[in-house]
Amino acid sequence: MSIVEKIPCTIVTGFLGAGKTTLVRHLVENAGGRRLAIIVNEFGDIGFDGSFLAACGIEGCQDEDIVELANGCICCTVADDFVPALNKLLDRADPPEHILIETSGLALPKPLVQAFHWPAIRSRVTVDGVIAVIDGPAVAAGFFADDPAALAAQRADDASVDHDNPLEEVFEDQLLCADLVVMNKADLLDEAGKAKVRAEVERQLPRAVKMVEAEHGRLDPRVILGLGAAAEDDLDARPSHHGEGEDHDHDDFDSVAIAVPATASAEDLAARVARAAETSGVLRIKGFAEVTGKPMRLVVQGVGARIAHHYDRPWRASENRDGRLVVIGLKGFDQGAVAAALAG
Repeated sequence: MSIVEKIPCTIVTGFLGAGKTTLVRHLVENAGGRRLAIIVNEFGDIGFDGSFLAACGIEGCQDEDIVELANGCICCTVADDFVPALNKLLDRADPPEHILIETSGLALPKPLVQAFHWPAIRSRVTVDGVIAVIDGPAVAAGFFADDPAALAAQRADDASVDHDNPLEEVFEDQLLCADLVVMNKADLLDEAGKAKVRAEVERQLPRAVKMVEAEHGRLDPRVILGLGAAAEDDLDARPSHHGEGEDHDHDDFDSVAIAVPATASAEDLAARVARAAETSGVLRIKGFAEVTGKPMRLVVQGVGARIAHHYDRPWRASENRDGRLVVIGLKGFDQGAVAAALAG
């Protein structure tokens, strides 16, 4: 009886705005003829990254190669969503040679790795590697770290204050599960900034994990694919804030989709997104819109004060051009203020 070789899967994790989708798209663009498939998950019921990858015009990349799971966190919906989606790809007449799994920015990767032991898939797939993409400038700015002095002051004023930073916790869990860390947006850092990021990441990691630098998610696929980690057989080396079987939810975060009418210019919309991003608690804004008189779709993304925009592809003749922006933030952020800022 012949032994069926397991199909390798690469899990791409990383916090909101780190550049996961950009990295995945670059891997697909440079697949070199290899049949890749993508499972992309987004926080909440609102999908954007899937549409950014679908209909991308990349040779060999078909819509059926991209499966979008946009009704919750992939690490919390393994049985209902992830395993069936994976089986759907594996059961195709021409199954992929490698599967890329992009988690939401708020997902914990370890429960997903554990899912590869499920009877329905464990003999068919393996985790080739867990790639943690980090936003270099955000890490350098201390976005994910608690201020010990400030925390001590809070506790002095209120004994009920607990050390529970949801941003830091998610960030740490993503690093702790990684086989490779990608310091993205490295072009925005000087050498001192890069050294600070490396020191912060090494402080979090209990084992030696290689870190590579990237600009706009551009890395040779040979760096990412083919690690052969078999991460599902190495779970003990990947600690987590959430033990096996422990509940994990996202009550600390909210998301909302806001309709965006056609805009006069890319710069005008980017300015409005920048104002909206200043709203307290907002973590990430991303989406697309129509620019009056332009045949191309405008993509806008914002993380903190950094706003970027570009035209990604032509509008299709039958396509609805109604724009929308997805806003993700801490629980209770002022959605009305965000909508007002985006309305101009």
